[in-house]
Amino acid sequence: MSVWQNLGERVVYANRWVDVAMADVELPDGRRLDHTVIRLRPVAVAAVVNEADEVLLLWRHRFITDAWGWELPSGGVNEAEDPAFAAAREFEEETGWRPGPMRLLLAVDPMPGISTSHHRVYWSDQAQQVRDVPVDAIESTRRDWVPLEKVPELVTRGEIRSANAVAALLMLHHLRLG
Repeated sequence: MSVWQNLGERVVYANRWVDVAMADVELPDGRRLDHTVIRLRPVAVAAVVNEADEVLLLWRHRFITDAWGWELPSGGVNEAEDPAFAAAREFEEETGWRPGPMRLLLAVDPMPGISTSHHRVYWSDQAQQVRDVPVDAIESTRRDWVPLEKVPELVTRGEIRSANAVAALLMLHHLRLG
């Protein structure tokens, strides 16, 4: 079996959110090259679907891509923190709703060719509103319950762009409505 071999790395930049390294990589044919490696802490994502098959989404602007879109609440998993707990914590902070028991829906690596970013998506079919304004209200312009039946159209129109949200919402659409 031919695999790429990481012969060593040197960190070129690091902060509390990200480490960027240059890896000395040997290809299966023996050639060597420098390859950028971006190391990020794991991400926990939360989706809550209500009894009307609506999912609570955030409408937000991402300055990096200069794009507006619907997203699922998400955030970094702290060291030694349970990812399901992190997903529930982020959901409550970003929406003002406390989710019920969280179940793993899927795990994705959005950019495995360059990044260790690992996203675990959890979901619940219960939530209780605990505050009118979320703790992290700056995370989004608004928060709406969006029918799952609209998800494929929103993805097609580019209104859901985040890879973890696209994967999770299409999976929930399939499981709940398919």
